[in-house]
Amino acid sequence: MTPIKKFQVTFDCAEPERLARFWCEVLGYVIPPPPAGFSTWDDFKRSQPPEQRDSWFACVDPSGVGPRLYFQRVPEGKAAKNRLHLDVRVGTGLVGEERLAALEAERARLVPLGAVHVRTLYDGNDSCIPMLDIEGNEFCID
Repeated sequence: MTPIKKFQVTFDCAEPERLARFWCEVLGYVIPPPPAGFSTWDDFKRSQPPEQRDSWFACVDPSGVGPRLYFQRVPEGKAAKNRLHLDVRVGTGLVGEERLAALEAERARLVPLGAVHVRTLYDGNDSCIPMLDIEGNEFCID
């Protein structure tokens, strides 16, 4: 049997730290300590050549279970629909109106953080809320 591999999810973006901090709020993730030898992330940034400053940032699941999220600055903007997106699972085990209420409550929490509500999909039993993050990347509350 092949051993399970750890992985990270990488986002191409314009503002790595800003997007990482948004996702920390969405998922309950945290910013890891700065690299060895630096007491703060600002100290680390100041040590970098100007062209490398703010070129990446990361956040991690504080429980160590979820994947690391890595954000890297790229020169081009988002041009099309994501080929991969995150589903933020807040309604697991719920159905009908109870599930929809849980998803709507999460939507209401995320919109003030900068998320954009695209639409609410509800068929009387199952529901999903497609949204956009602060750089226009699609994700779903599910």
